[in-house]
Amino acid sequence: MPNDLTRLSAADAAAAIRARRLSPVELVEAVLAAIERSQPVLNAFVTVAADQARAAARAAEDAVARGEPLGPLHGVPFSVKDLTNTAGLRTTMGSTLFADNVPGEDAAPVARLRAAGAILIGKTTTPEFGHKPFTDSPLTGITRNPWNAAHTPGGSSGGAAAAVAAGLGPIALGTDGGGSIRIPAACCGILGLKPTLGRVPHVHAPDLFGNTSTIGPMARTVADARLMLRVIEGPDLRDPYAAALPPDAAPLGARLEGLRIGWAPRVGNRLLDAEVEALTTAAIRALEAMGAAVEPVESDLAAEEEAFLVLLQAGLAGRLASHLPAAADRLDASLRETVARGQRRSAAEILAATAHRTTLFRRVVALFEAGVDMLATPTLSAPAPPAGLDPFAPFAVGGGSGEAGRIRATWYPYTFPFNLTGHPALSVPCGRTAGGLPVGLQLVAPWHADHRLLDLAACLEAVQPWAQDWPPAAA
Repeated sequence: MPNDLTRLSAADAAAAIRARRLSPVELVEAVLAAIERSQPVLNAFVTVAADQARAAARAAEDAVARGEPLGPLHGVPFSVKDLTNTAGLRTTMGSTLFADNVPGEDAAPVARLRAAGAILIGKTTTPEFGHKPFTDSPLTGITRNPWNAAHTPGGSSGGAAAAVAAGLGPIALGTDGGGSIRIPAACCGILGLKPTLGRVPHVHAPDLFGNTSTIGPMARTVADARLMLRVIEGPDLRDPYAAALPPDAAPLGARLEGLRIGWAPRVGNRLLDAEVEALTTAAIRALEAMGAAVEPVESDLAAEEEAFLVLLQAGLAGRLASHLPAAADRLDASLRETVARGQRRSAAEILAATAHRTTLFRRVVALFEAGVDMLATPTLSAPAPPAGLDPFAPFAVGGGSGEAGRIRATWYPYTFPFNLTGHPALSVPCGRTAGGLPVGLQLVAPWHADHRLLDLAACLEAVQPWAQDWPPAAA
């Protein structure tokens, strides 16, 4: 058992609790203390449920003592991004508009984690309504990257990624509507999985039928991400995409002979940071050395930005425009601008974007049917930029020397297209730059091959392990 309990993985902590070598009370107290120490610097939490977590830990310890059946995550702390409902604990959406909102019902994956014995320790920060790839808001201020506090942890699940990276709980729930799990996972050097649309129920999504957002696991190890996914996935008739769950795709072995990986270092974006390209290419070569056949793939995914923006902006305008007359001065300026742009979108534009989503889905399906088994890309074109950037400002790649462009097509053209298509996508750590900032490799698979993605990540983890590296904020 390590001296610092916050460095235990979820799987190891659960095993130690079952074996009565670790007290859930001790573990929760260690995590709460770490949160308290880190909060002035990282600001990863908007709400810390200390009293609730302590009560749950005592109940978990009593259950162990009585010899009761224990769930797979019994006694393990977890956090939830503050866009996801938690019964009895406020869910602010990162906004002063919802600062006192206390849901009466858990989101489905929160309920499933609790049923598996996990202990909710708090809600992690998010930009207002998850509208941008950085984590700051008028309600919570700026959340910072544990590898370098001058930089952003990404977004919109930035608080969750910072928390997991810094040992403030081994696992977290994030949400991903355009890269919001994968972007901060890459920025903070952890795993982040956007599951197949519907694999994890999202019963409180504002638009169940047009939904592009999923709830998914964020963790330091592949084993923890898989354990978490096993708990939260499964059918739920309240979500039309989650009405049934097909069987898992055939697992991958430790050797990868016969697996075809399409490698797309650029997807219509001309600029790619040199260190990001070198580190992600090295990870691909490691998979190739294990037997995978790697072949180049060309696809202009950056061109999908406009369709994505139409749906994002119009969706937020539909939800929030009624609040603007009375509360505009309380909203993030970039959220006000996003809503304003959404109000200018026409019905024809929205329907055309929906049709474009269908076309893109067919393109990606055809790629997997006729070309490759998995697709690999960098998660981002550049490491985490400084905190506090305006998402509408031009974004430069390559230490400021690269030609600036709009942030989605320039920084994360790799992520948002797979929200439009619903395919599972995973960001895997693959090293750090000379300046110490993490870099992520994105892996994408056919629908419901989520566990195959984790199999492939496990192969990379075996030869290029990352979980033993801790950021300065966790020292």
